[in-house]
Amino acid sequence: MVWSIIENFRHSLKYRGGWKGLFDHMYTNGDYPFKYGTYMGCDAAGNRYYENRVDYPFGQHRWVEPADIHNFDATMVPPEWHGWMVSANDVTPSTEEEFFDEKKKHIKPSAPSDAPFDHNVGHQNEYYNFNHMHNQSQIRSRGYGIGNPIVGLPPHAPDAFYTQPGSPYNPAFRRELKFQGDLDEAKGGGRPYKNDLWKERLTTAAEKEAKLNPPEGEDLSAGNLTPKEEAILARGGTLRAKN
Repeated sequence: MVWSIIENFRHSLKYRGGWKGLFDHMYTNGDYPFKYGTYMGCDAAGNRYYENRVDYPFGQHRWVEPADIHNFDATMVPPEWHGWMVSANDVTPSTEEEFFDEKKKHIKPSAPSDAPFDHNVGHQNEYYNFNHMHNQSQIRSRGYGIGNPIVGLPPHAPDAFYTQPGSPYNPAFRRELKFQGDLDEAKGGGRPYKNDLWKERLTTAAEKEAKLNPPEGEDLSAGNLTPKEEAILARGGTLRAKN
């Protein structure tokens, strides 16, 4: 058993290019340094894909070794490579054109066609993903105006994840904050309010008491009354002090 461990380390040092490569892969995942396979290709982000159908059971025979071991996320695996890893297909993206060309040799056209494509895949637009992140919900700021250094989102940059229409997180549906007045307008401002409920909350207990018990001879209708108090006076009612 001890000798097998020594042999694994010896082969891993050779396979990983020395101690640094070995420790980097041990930091990523303890299984990587001692897992060997055939290199199948890499994606645009630099993630490397391997396969070994001899030494590992089905489901563990294909794996990815991330290019950025510190900030890797499973959603950084492109869909075309994900389909290969889960054995949805056995053709890697680097050889799928050859695969299509080989299969098209065995397809007999049933009718004439003017379509510009000679296979059922059709036209494919080039796609772009921010920093190779296919899950757009992760491209969001970690706080107001600070961005997200983990995914490379600069400060004050807009988030990329989808927001539903009507959501306060959707910039197109954010309402501009408008104030109706200010309780300290005579003093230069300081207590602005946007609606009557906000105005009621900002009013101090002394100010509410002064409204309910105005000085002798003061016209209540001219005071700073709430809509409810104005409605009471309009119907001929009187305002009473709270107990």
